[in-house]
Amino acid sequence: MATKKTTEKTAKKAPAKKAPAKKAAPRAKKEPTEAKAAGPRHPKARVVAAHESKAALAKSLAESLARADEDTGVIADRLRTASNSQLLRLQAAVTTMKDKYGSREKLVAAIGAATKKGTDKDYLAHLDSLSLPNLLDLAKSHERAARA
Repeated sequence: MATKKTTEKTAKKAPAKKAPAKKAAPRAKKEPTEAKAAGPRHPKARVVAAHESKAALAKSLAESLARADEDTGVIADRLRTASNSQLLRLQAAVTTMKDKYGSREKLVAAIGAATKKGTDKDYLAHLDSLSLPNLLDLAKSHERAARA
């Protein structure tokens, strides 16, 4: 079967002219500010920079992490075998607890009040058995739920 041929040549359309691109307004140059002193990046170096040694950090954390019935010396011995990054995470949790709540007992009481189980002694005893980072996570989630 034959195809139909056109004898007329089609005129090519001229491309549409684009508007010239607008130049963005020049940004104001930022004034040079004093660079924040960068601390060490490796966990061991951060431990040594903040404290004299890993043992000193473990001893200071043991006092805050110990519950009423636990011995701080035993906890300090356990913490000496922990990794440097874990000690730094625990230190961040301890400072958050101290800044926001004051003590572990006040943190447990705040979680009990947020869950409306402040008078339930079994629930408060269960909360007291949890680790400090777990308690902080619970407190943070209850604060978010209260805002929503």
